[in-house]
Amino acid sequence: MFGLGLQELLVILVIALVIFGPSKLPQIGSGLGKAIRDFKKGVSGDEADEAAKEGKKEDPKDLPRS
Repeated sequence: MFGLGLQELLVILVIALVIFGPSKLPQIGSGLGKAIRDFKKGVSGDEADEAAKEGKKEDPKDLPRS
């Protein structure tokens, strides 16, 4: 993972803990996880499959006409 070892990750975690405090870290982690997930969805281009997994139905008016 980008050439980072366990020691480097621990140093980064300690620095983040000092800067943001223990109360903000879960919110930051959650936001980062959502951002990564959305980025992967956008890159893969399988939005129709993702919508089906989430139980969302596509409106036929929104589909491209051929």
